[in-house]
Amino acid sequence: MSSAAPAPSSPVSRPRGPLPDWLRDPRVWRTEVLAGLVVALALIPEAIAFSVIAGVDPARGLFASFTMAVTTAIVGGRRAMISAATGAVALVIAPVNREHGVQFLVATVILAGLFQIVLGLVGVAKLMRFVPRPVLVGSVNSLAALVFLAQLPETRNVPWAVYALIAAGIVLLVLFPRVTRAVPAPLVTIAVLTLVTVAAGIAVPTVGDRGALPTALPVPGLPDVPFTLGTLATIAPYAFAVALVGLVESLLTAKLVDDLTDTPSNKTRESVGQGVANVVTGLLGGMGGCAVIGQTMMNVKVAGARTRLSTFLSGAFLMVLCIVLGPVVSKIPMAALVAVMVIVSVTAFDWRSVAPATLRRMPVGETVVMLVTLGCVLVSHNLAVGVVVGTVLAAVVFAGRVARRTEVASVTDPDGTTVVHRVGGQLFFGSAEEFADRFDHAGDPDRVVIDLSAARVWDTSAVAALDAVEAAYARHGKTVVFTGLDAAGARLRARTGVHAPAGADAGPPPEAGSAGGGQAEGRSEGASAVSVR
Repeated sequence: MSSAAPAPSSPVSRPRGPLPDWLRDPRVWRTEVLAGLVVALALIPEAIAFSVIAGVDPARGLFASFTMAVTTAIVGGRRAMISAATGAVALVIAPVNREHGVQFLVATVILAGLFQIVLGLVGVAKLMRFVPRPVLVGSVNSLAALVFLAQLPETRNVPWAVYALIAAGIVLLVLFPRVTRAVPAPLVTIAVLTLVTVAAGIAVPTVGDRGALPTALPVPGLPDVPFTLGTLATIAPYAFAVALVGLVESLLTAKLVDDLTDTPSNKTRESVGQGVANVVTGLLGGMGGCAVIGQTMMNVKVAGARTRLSTFLSGAFLMVLCIVLGPVVSKIPMAALVAVMVIVSVTAFDWRSVAPATLRRMPVGETVVMLVTLGCVLVSHNLAVGVVVGTVLAAVVFAGRVARRTEVASVTDPDGTTVVHRVGGQLFFGSAEEFADRFDHAGDPDRVVIDLSAARVWDTSAVAALDAVEAAYARHGKTVVFTGLDAAGARLRARTGVHAPAGADAGPPPEAGSAGGGQAEGRSEGASAVSVR
């Protein structure tokens, strides 16, 4: 790599000397600072809205966005990802505030953070590799759709000027980047529409209408709840749900940013970092949170940020805007922020995944998994529900696909005394039962060789199927020899099999080779293939 610093859209280079290259590049600083400012402006109305969902004062949502962003910028594992107060966490934690009060809510946030730290340390992030791509695509599309749907309430029962401002904002967001990218289009859009509404005296809903902005920094302290087992029993189920929802949304968002920036992230560190951030948020009286895909897409894809600086500044600017510039920020029309979030949702949605050409090429099962994941998240407003349902469905689809590829090819010796069944494919719970039904126990010769060289025995269901085949032949007075079983399958059958004697699976007996070798080849035209369906 040359000594020149990378462009803002390229991966951050490795440190050289006392400072990383990006710290020496004014272009990177400009991009990161402006991105942080744009994200901070977008966080304010959403944090207030999520506070309403959770039933708490707007200041608690704003404090959560501030502490989550600043803390994850330092201890998180994914550069440029934005964490803040989120609707998913607000929905889970709202019953605690409704039934037990805000102090129990704060205690729940702290305990959720501790759960996330423990889950991160035990390696829960590694489970993300079991989330199939259709589930990931469905999750991203559902979150993008939720971001869009969250803007619709801002268009109901409003003056006609709101629609004109939203349309003007969308036009600015689309066209301004064609003129210059030196300044983020969202920042220009917010500034221009605010100046227009203030100068012209246009009466439209503003950020200030959503709730009062805080006027001072939060003061740390423990929640005022009884430190008893009863309190723990009350908040633990909610805390664990918050921990899971927060980790799922954060890790999926981190994976999305990995793909967008072509850079890796430390998912274990991110899991622990989310936990630390929620503990800090709870100690400062916030309502908790996790990664937010809308603001993350705004930061990474729209503004071009790539470092922790933008994440840190989004939180820092948020407090500065609220405490120092509160009167000015309160005058920002909600229409400007709606226009920004509409473009963010359209940008975040994977349109290629639903294009007719893609749907024609994709296996039907994978398309169904993607759509089911999308539907579950949209209905439940809970990303964890969609991921779990989608992953389970994907596993069922995969199992069915693998089961259909298991085959049995049978060859009978010319003298009619031996039959060789060559098995190919995967033997597991999905294919075991129908595999066992594919043998003619009464009609086969007295000596049966089942060649498993091209098959793989995966679980006890497959072992039980082998035992059932052997027992069925034994009832007809016939002998079964299993050959070609690999070492792992042999150990599994020796350990869990019922009918196989100890050591029977260690390897093929000397005569098995002749039974399944030259004699079988001498009558290849008598072979018949049976597919397990």
